[in-house]
Formats: sequence, C-alpha cells, structure tokens
Amino acid sequence: MERFGTLSFGHYGPLGGGRELTAADSMLQAIDLAQGMDELGVNGAYFRVHHFARQQAGPMPLLAAIAARTERIEVGTGVIDMRYENPLHLAEDAAAVDLISGGRLALGVSRGSPETVVRGYEAFGYTGSQDPRGADLARDHFARFLQAIEGEGLAERDASSPFGGGTGLQRIEPHSPGLRSRIWWGAGSRDTAEWAGRVGVNLMSSTLLTEDRGIPFDELQAEQIEAFRAAWREAGHAGEPRVSVSRSIFPITTAEDELYFGGRDESDGVGYIDGFRSTFGKTYADTPERLVEQLQRDAAIRSADTLMLTIPSQLGVAFNLRLITAFAEHVAPSLGWKPTTA
Repeated sequence: MERFGTLSFGHYGPLGGGRELTAADSMLQAIDLAQGMDELGVNGAYFRVHHFARQQAGPMPLLAAIAARTERIEVGTGVIDMRYENPLHLAEDAAAVDLISGGRLALGVSRGSPETVVRGYEAFGYTGSQDPRGADLARDHFARFLQAIEGEGLAERDASSPFGGGTGLQRIEPHSPGLRSRIWWGAGSRDTAEWAGRVGVNLMSSTLLTEDRGIPFDELQAEQIEAFRAAWREAGHAGEPRVSVSRSIFPITTAEDELYFGGRDESDGVGYIDGFRSTFGKTYADTPERLVEQLQRDAAIRSADTLMLTIPSQLGVAFNLRLITAFAEHVAPSLGWKPTTA
C-alpha cells in the first residue's frame, strides 16, 4: 500500500434528536476535512456519487473547491454513474478540475450501483438501453468520454464562423493532456476488471464483488486485481496501472470510538445485489496494533497501491479527522505508507 485516502458517501439529512445535516453542511464539511487531510499528508479525498438521493450527485463543483483550497491531495470520485452523464460535458468539467488542481484529479466512473429509483437515467434524457441495468448505455457514454479527453476531434469546424473559422474536426476544450492516465473504472466483477485492463484505465475495486465462490473476500478481490493486471499487460499498455480497494477501517483509540464501532462482526458477508449473489468485505474495527496485524493479512490491500477508507461523514469534521489521524500515525506506516508531506 503506497497511498491512502477517504471515500465519503456524503449522506445528509436528519440525524435524530431534532438535528439535521444539510446538503450545504455536507459539502462545506467535506472541504474542511480535505484541508485537514492535506496537512496530514493523506493522498486522496474521493466521493461516492448517487442521483435521486441525499448524497453527492454533481461532484465537480465540490472537487474544484477542494482542489482550490489544497496543495497536494488527490481529488476524485468513486464512482460517477456513466448512465446519467453527457460524456462531452463530463469531459469539459473533468479537464477543468484537472487543470485547476494541477493534475490531481482521479476520476472514477462505472455503470453505477443500484439507485433509489427505477431507470433514473431515463429521467435525465438517456433512453434506448437494451440492458435492464443500463450497462450498454454506460459503456457507450464512456467510449465517447474517452475520445473527448484524448483530444480527438468531434465536431466539424465552421469555415465561415466569425469566431475563428477553419476546416477539420475540433476537439473539446479545455483539454488536460495527462487526464487520460487518471481515469479509473469501478469494477464489481472479474469480467469488468478484465475489460478495464484491456481498455487501459485504472481499477477501483470496492467493498463488494458480484460473485461468491466460498473463499474470503480479500482473496477473491486479489484474484480480480491480478486478472485486471494480466489483461492490461496482454493489451500491451505501457506503464503500470493503479489499483485501489475500499475498506471500512476504524482504529479504536477512545471510549467514543468504542461506542460507535466496538463489537463489529469481523466476517465477510454474502447477499444479493442487482440479482447477483455477491460477497461483501468485512469491517475492521480494533486497536491500532491489532489492525496492523489484520490488514497485513488482507491479500487485496497487499496487492493494491491505494487504500480508500470509507468514513462516517455524518459524524463531522473533528471526529473524522481524529479517525484519519489515528490511522495515519499508528496503522498506515506499518503497511508501507509515507505522507505526501515527507
């Protein structure tokens, strides 16, 4: 593990006891937390994206705000649902954020996970999918998005335009030359991971896989990662791709931590998602010393270069920064991590 960051679900709404976390609170706290993490030398701040839900839906303004207020930390998504996206608008926005950040955007995209509505992407105007989950729509949008960020000409120039005529095809602007190497695909299966390797994008592997073969989740995920890297090599892509995995990890250092996270079931789960029998990764919650021992045995964490910690963002900036600081000081160095400030 070379890098670690946080993956925020960005939930907002009623907290109980008459308290409420508003959408504005959620975003402003995310900016403050990212600033604190940047000072700690944490590598990344990543955000889940869901539509028709009280979470981050249009993350680009938030990423741009964080980029403008920080110096080193990577800003990104895990993941944007491509079924809902105009690929050329996304390409323009992504290039702008990448330029503002000085090349610190890590844009994770995918087909997306189940939503709170039925075929919500059709309400956004994207119809015609032949797949009940819209995978064909997502792949088509993604292919067009890659064309745009690669600088391919997409629209015929108007020779008679008073704003600079010409001939040939015009690319999308702005263009960020290095952005293509910072695109990630969120894969929930071995097949989609291999596809990402063939396409030549980085891999985001989350806390679930849509298969159950009776082996521990971390081993199943490590096999997925190796299949991705093999597909990358076989496709002849240059360099080494990046790989991230997500985990729920809570160092218990105070009585408050014990109250929130103590006594968690330390076992993988099996259930159904999108009609597939799936394996879900376990939650790690223990003292820092025991966490080090447990995480060093996690095959997927050993294989990946980046670890994303899912954080309880509703608990506020101070609480989360304390959790992250505990992980950075007492756990991460034993896994191979060095801060960006070093």
